Amino acid sequence: MDWRQHGVKIVHAKELDFNTPQTPGMTRAAAITHARTGASKLWAGTVVVRPHAKTAPHHHGELETVLYVVRGHARMRWGDQLEFSDEAGPGDFIYVPPYVPHQEINAREDMPCEAVVVRSGQDPIVVNLDIESPEPASENGGQEPFHPR
Repeated sequence: MDWRQHGVKIVHAKELDFNTPQTPGMTRAAAITHARTGASKLWAGTVVVRPHAKTAPHHHGELETVLYVVRGHARMRWGDQLEFSDEAGPGDFIYVPPYVPHQEINAREDMPCEAVVVRSGQDPIVVNLDIESPEPASENGGQEPFHPR
């Protein structure tokens, strides 16, 4: 086996790919994908939710998702009407089962919420949903662009 070609791959922070499906309110960047590393069963990257921001309600189809909070605090809402809520801080893991409608909210006003995301598949499934959030409107009224176009 040619381990140089088929062994460990390192994707440096400056090499993340922002050309991924986005959800308003967050910026996703891909690190571990088939194209970049040859991964066939996992997708991994980063997500940043800015202060005063919340994502649009969405789900990821059949994919399981794990988030590891690195910095800040994430408030997660989930359920058919986003009726359930809990918070996670640095060092906490969040598990989102397949098809669960959810929303990420930055629970801090003074810093971004930054997390590592791992999904159980390569397909970039992001299904944005038309659900009214029970969260109060953000200060910027949702007008600020949160992700690159």
